[in-house]
Amino acid sequence: MYKLNQVPSEAQIQKYFRRILFGKNLFCPTCRSRIVVKYETRYRCCSCRQKFSLLSHTWLRDMKLFYQKFWLVLWCWTTQVPIKQAMSLTALSEEVIRHWDDEFRRHLPWENAILERIVQLDEAFFRNLTLIMGKQQGTRNLAFQIFAGTKPHKEHAADFLQQNVKPKSKLRTDGGSIYKNIHDWWPVRHQVDIHKNFEFGYTSEIEGMFGVLRTFIRRRRSFLKS
Repeated sequence: MYKLNQVPSEAQIQKYFRRILFGKNLFCPTCRSRIVVKYETRYRCCSCRQKFSLLSHTWLRDMKLFYQKFWLVLWCWTTQVPIKQAMSLTALSEEVIRHWDDEFRRHLPWENAILERIVQLDEAFFRNLTLIMGKQQGTRNLAFQIFAGTKPHKEHAADFLQQNVKPKSKLRTDGGSIYKNIHDWWPVRHQVDIHKNFEFGYTSEIEGMFGVLRTFIRRRRSFLKS
């Protein structure tokens, strides 16, 4: 593996993990006791006698990579380094690189925000799926739902609002039929852009988000094919 400035030392990475997982004070992941002793690379709780390692209670518990190599693989994934380049850089096989790519995607944290005040809403279609996504105007707050099929109904839009949009918010959409009289399904003040009339002021932010998403998907497909 090449030595790169963006990869900290093994000790530094372990320090980062410890701070993220335990905060300022190390504790037993089983009983939460702070009376813990360290021996070599493992720990033992003096209260419940549980033995554990830094990552034994996380989804990384079976990781066989050194911390520096793991960091480099993660860096390649986040910066979208092509598969073949990542293989050369890390000296790992394509199977291993793709395994970690899948693991990183599987464990991405996501929790829909409750959107309020002014909310822009739109939908997009991907193969046999419909993505409905909302954005709280002027913020980074997002929420989304994915439905089977490419013919969404008003019930889908209503369900999205019930789950993700605060009552009495101002809702801004395009002229799609699934949003017609949506205020009868959820208490919002509805404003509409008619795109065929070149009206985009109410939905510019959510349209921009979908543009970024489509660009990311295209680049991701190129990355996976490389």
